[in-house]
Amino acid sequence: MNRDVWLLALCQALLNTGNVLLVSVNALIGQQLAPATHWITLPVACQFIGLMLATIPASLIMARIGRRNGFVLGNLVGLAGALLCFFALQASAFALFCLGTGLIGVGIGFGMLYRFAAVEVCNTGYESRAISMVMLGGVIAAVLGPNLAVHTRELEWGALFSGAFVVLAGLYLLALLLLSQVRIPPMPAKVAGHARPVRDIILQPRFLMAVIVAMVSYAVMNLLMTATPLAMARCGYAFSSAANVIEWHVLGMFLPSFFTGHLIKHFGERRLMLAGSVLMLICIGINLHGQSEWHFWSALFLLGLGWNWMFISATSYLTGAYRDGEKAKAQASNEFLVFSTVTLSALAAGWLEAALGWATMNVLMIPVVIFALLALVLLEPLRRQSEEPAVQQQV
Repeated sequence: MNRDVWLLALCQALLNTGNVLLVSVNALIGQQLAPATHWITLPVACQFIGLMLATIPASLIMARIGRRNGFVLGNLVGLAGALLCFFALQASAFALFCLGTGLIGVGIGFGMLYRFAAVEVCNTGYESRAISMVMLGGVIAAVLGPNLAVHTRELEWGALFSGAFVVLAGLYLLALLLLSQVRIPPMPAKVAGHARPVRDIILQPRFLMAVIVAMVSYAVMNLLMTATPLAMARCGYAFSSAANVIEWHVLGMFLPSFFTGHLIKHFGERRLMLAGSVLMLICIGINLHGQSEWHFWSALFLLGLGWNWMFISATSYLTGAYRDGEKAKAQASNEFLVFSTVTLSALAAGWLEAALGWATMNVLMIPVVIFALLALVLLEPLRRQSEEPAVQQQV
């Protein structure tokens, strides 16, 4: 794997580390600053809303100013958000803190495109491995993020948890330094008469298969991951037990990236997406079978593995659904659809677990995963039929 892919992977690692750090402290800060209990998770919601709102502009901006400049801009917005959160904590200003987390979410929205940039800088034939390499940054985040949250809690700098945002600002600065060394080729300009309308791109069977699998994998993973600590608390488990389960879940999400690219090359994206869907169904089955610590641990690990296979394979599969001049709008459409779904799942997780219960919430996820399986099965003949003329023309 070439030098630029490694640099992008390190940038993704810094982004993921910041994300895990935020997950560890945001709710606690909301509890500390919110004027009422129902506003406690508003900072988390603002972060996801910022991410969702950035998905389309990020791709379109990068089409104009280039990938690297776009990533630099995203990191600068995230840096501004981190500093704003720091000053909001000094002033105990809840609204200002929510604005800061929203800006951080915008920065994250730009950073979500690192995996597509890796495809553009890697050697031909190594696209799926490049995506896996970038996603490996989550392994570092799984270990580093929670530890940074613990060790920066007491570094108050005038307010509890403010040290976390000093560290977060440092992560963004380090990413800016790495980006200065990355060489990313300019994105192809739109060629008149060759770029299709967005509607035509989205309605392709290949695009629909990829985006449906990505949406389902991320939404189900995020919802069950967010609700698991709540369910464990209701069962009387200590916070340390829930933290251990989440840590192994994050490792399950990213550690398999060492070999996911090889599996895609050997078996193909579609088969790996099918296998990942089956793993998610097994995870739900374990959750419904019992509520011992082993049940939570094994289910969340399989959930992370299933997400890894589905999401990385979907990303790789998507790259075959658009031409060079269509990258910006195709990727923007994909990111908006996926992370809009993720935002809704993040907002709904706590309410579903409290209102319906852990078991019912898991049962509701079964038809969602089956929907992804049906998309992979039923759309495959249509994909082959639609892509056959193009293959014959090339021959």
